[in-house]
Amino acid sequence: MPTERLRSAERRAERATRILDVTADLLLRHGARRVTIDDVAAGAGIGKGTVYLHWKTRERLFGAAFQREILAAIGELRDELRADPQVSHLHRFARAYFLAITARPLLRGFLLADADLLGKLAGSSDAALDERHGKLSHRYFELLAEHGLVRDDLGLDELGYAYQATFEGFLRAEGLAGHSLDQQADLLARTIERAFERGQTLPKTALRELADAVAELLTDLIDADSAEADVPSPHP
Repeated sequence: MPTERLRSAERRAERATRILDVTADLLLRHGARRVTIDDVAAGAGIGKGTVYLHWKTRERLFGAAFQREILAAIGELRDELRADPQVSHLHRFARAYFLAITARPLLRGFLLADADLLGKLAGSSDAALDERHGKLSHRYFELLAEHGLVRDDLGLDELGYAYQATFEGFLRAEGLAGHSLDQQADLLARTIERAFERGQTLPKTALRELADAVAELLTDLIDADSAEADVPSPHP
């Protein structure tokens, strides 16, 4: 019986992944206004009712597709932190996240509230999710401040606001002519470093501890977001 339940859960997860893959592809090609549950079911090779077994409404399905992209980008950021503790520095963190987002057009459109891509979802917001992400951001800046890695003449809320505005400004801007995404990410990193950091260095042990703490914050966020949206979590 336990084995059968495990197989059933695996089949459900595989089916959910297939549905989300098809949904993401259709949203990118046609935008939310033009995609129906019938389209998704046909693309996934399943019945319409089977889609509703996973997500009760079209909006929840689309939201799950976008949320999966966010989780994948955050998971990639976490992996980079684990591989290289230098990524815990704000400018390196921003560079890695910028590249993770720009590599995913669906995610970039979601974060920038692209009305053509999102349809009715463009004006929607999940208060619980926003609160979780806000708390993580605040705690990250607290950790940076505790290690003397960010300027101390601004409050943490002011720092977070200014950083977010800068980061989103780079996302919203048209690509810089003649510059690759890597070069744009480098420019973002230099801007963040000069505007918000103090040029401090940490001993290897302290830097590793900081990176592990930030990675743990991201893991907690991934677990909470994936459970709420009913999407598979990125590899731990």
